[in-house]
Amino acid sequence: MQDDLFGGSGDPPAPPPPPARKSTPTQVQPQPPDPALLALAGQLPARLRLGTSSWTYPGWAGLVWDGEYADATLSKHGLAAYAQHPLFRAVSIDRSFYRPLTASQYARYAAQVPDDFRFVVKAPSAVCDALVRNEDGRGLQTNPLFLNPQLAVQEFVQPALDGLGHKLGALVFQLSPLPGELLGQLPEVLRRLHTLLQALPPLQPTAPDGVVAVEVRDRQFLGPEFAAVLRSTGATYCLGLHAKMPLMAEQLPMLRALWPGPMVCRWNLNPLHGAYGYEEARQIYSPYDQLVDIDLATREALTKVVSATTAAGHNAFVTVSNKAEGCAPLSVRGLAEAVQARGAAKG
Repeated sequence: MQDDLFGGSGDPPAPPPPPARKSTPTQVQPQPPDPALLALAGQLPARLRLGTSSWTYPGWAGLVWDGEYADATLSKHGLAAYAQHPLFRAVSIDRSFYRPLTASQYARYAAQVPDDFRFVVKAPSAVCDALVRNEDGRGLQTNPLFLNPQLAVQEFVQPALDGLGHKLGALVFQLSPLPGELLGQLPEVLRRLHTLLQALPPLQPTAPDGVVAVEVRDRQFLGPEFAAVLRSTGATYCLGLHAKMPLMAEQLPMLRALWPGPMVCRWNLNPLHGAYGYEEARQIYSPYDQLVDIDLATREALTKVVSATTAAGHNAFVTVSNKAEGCAPLSVRGLAEAVQARGAAKG
């Protein structure tokens, strides 16, 4: 006991220390809302759902959190505080790409956010990667489960539906870069993709806002055959930036081919780092507390498509990575201000 260690033999016992703070979701407190952000949020289209890729970044102190927290603490207890940010009505769950989540894990996430919040969830790599890779991302062998419909339903779609319910926003099948052999057999890959998408259960009975989106990492996909697969299965194209993909504005014809319909975008990498990739961006931008490379071209392209999509009565889900400009919360704010200004100008 501390009393025995530090108290004098004739002194009265010291009062007991206060009870330790329990580790609960309220352990992470949000940054007090900025009145300007509250006003901005109220002027955005109701069908626009902005958010970030995950929420586990200590560098967001003063932007999202009221102080500094360890990343492990944020991972376990930060979502409820994240969801109180005025502009955040969505978040991308990226960890599901590396290991499938259970319905109970999804349900724990859903319980921490408001009723109007929506999740963008990535499908497991076991379904979306044609190769089995080591921890460094090097392909080891062919993945026999690539685009397997049964695995997609059992390990991804059904658990997400069961756990997230009506808070499910978008299910994203992000197809990793294909090896050269499969790129040469793209019609067969598209046939398998069509079979997978056709086998998925309908989302709307459980998640009225739910949409299936496919993100690709090979520009060879961006043609009428891919658009036909998406259109015939009720899926949409997920806008995304990657070293092997064209700029965002150059991907918009794919959305036009699927018009009208919802929009899904994962703004995940600044084109400046195409030659270096995510690792270089991570080194330059960490701890993700400020904008470093503002990407006005991508902001402008997204502003136009977000405004057109929501004006037509469709949902727009946009989640932003820290690797887009250096700080995802500030990128979200910049995009929100651009959307609001465009709406005000059209008044």
